[in-house]
Amino acid sequence: MKKNFFIFFFVLLTFALFAQNKEEKVRLSPKAEVMQVVGFTEVRIIYSRPGVKGREIWGGLVPYNQVWRAGANEATKFIFSTDVYIEGKLLKAGSYSFFAIPGKNEWTLIFNKVADQWGAFEYNEAQDALRIKVKPEKSITHQEWLTYTITKTSDYSAVVRLEWEKLKVPFKIEVKQI
Repeated sequence: MKKNFFIFFFVLLTFALFAQNKEEKVRLSPKAEVMQVVGFTEVRIIYSRPGVKGREIWGGLVPYNQVWRAGANEATKFIFSTDVYIEGKLLKAGSYSFFAIPGKNEWTLIFNKVADQWGAFEYNEAQDALRIKVKPEKSITHQEWLTYTITKTSDYSAVVRLEWEKLKVPFKIEVKQI
């Protein structure tokens, strides 16, 4: 009986010490998610939100003319419950990682078939499902934390915007009317 008590006490003590030494850390770029129903289609964006934190973003932290994960940590993910049209081009229902190639006057936005990726380290252009070109817009307000917004423009369309620092990158999503 004494032996069982000491074993139990030892296990309990070990567990308590392990629990105290385990530090939970706040993510520097916290996860976020935004969802909007457009028509009968659920549009979901899952991403991490880096902060400006006094850094030069465009052409600095995020270089021009290079593939960027359009967020931090894991690549940003878009999920569409039905087929959609992005800037008039068909994209099948499913989950996609989302990348961008920022330029000073034009951006390439990429929906890649490998939905779960860490950063852009293993990005493979051969897996692209869709690429579109869009024009970035200057913003008069400062956006400290990267954010995505989905603004419905009709029952069957919406505008998605990536917003960070003093820049907005919009693109249109449309769904079929049933």
